[in-house]
Amino acid sequence: MQRLTERILEYARRLPEGMPVAAKGLLHLGNRAAVDQALSRLSERGQLMRAGRGVYLLPVTSRFGTRAPSVELAVEALAAQRGEVIVPSGAAAANTLGLTTQVPIRSVYLTSGRTRKMNLGKQVVELRHAPRWQLAMAERPAGEAVRALAWLGPDKAEAALNTLKRKLSPAAFSELVAAAPQLPSWLARSVGRAAHG
Repeated sequence: MQRLTERILEYARRLPEGMPVAAKGLLHLGNRAAVDQALSRLSERGQLMRAGRGVYLLPVTSRFGTRAPSVELAVEALAAQRGEVIVPSGAAAANTLGLTTQVPIRSVYLTSGRTRKMNLGKQVVELRHAPRWQLAMAERPAGEAVRALAWLGPDKAEAALNTLKRKLSPAAFSELVAAAPQLPSWLARSVGRAAHG
């Protein structure tokens, strides 16, 4: 009979890059204690990477060596597996939209789940719990604008909104204006002024 560690590795190799391997997803292979121990052994041997509490990833092997899965793929897969909304931080959104030239040096994502860190090789990805209004319209341009404005704060929001009015498509800007009732008062006020005044 095939050993549990081999069966777990075989299972992990069939998953797309960055898809987390969690003990709960392996209970069809053995009891929880045995699965936890096998995952721990595989991690110690370097055959799996321990990304966080109960989360393991299969390293990507190529002719250039072994590396961690891409941050974007790992975060996307974690969101799908856990049923969470996970989006790039406001700093990353502001950079993408051209509202700042600062490039975030740390990988920070906002999540509907709990705050935690994920280790992807030498890179640490921070997942920060965020209020629902920052996660609304998750991957859409209007949602990206909301996160960027939240990061910029009340002092810079109005100037940024004037820039966004030119940069976003009319549909995306309308979606942002329609979302104003969900936003904090300071941001709803700024959005209203940009839209109507």
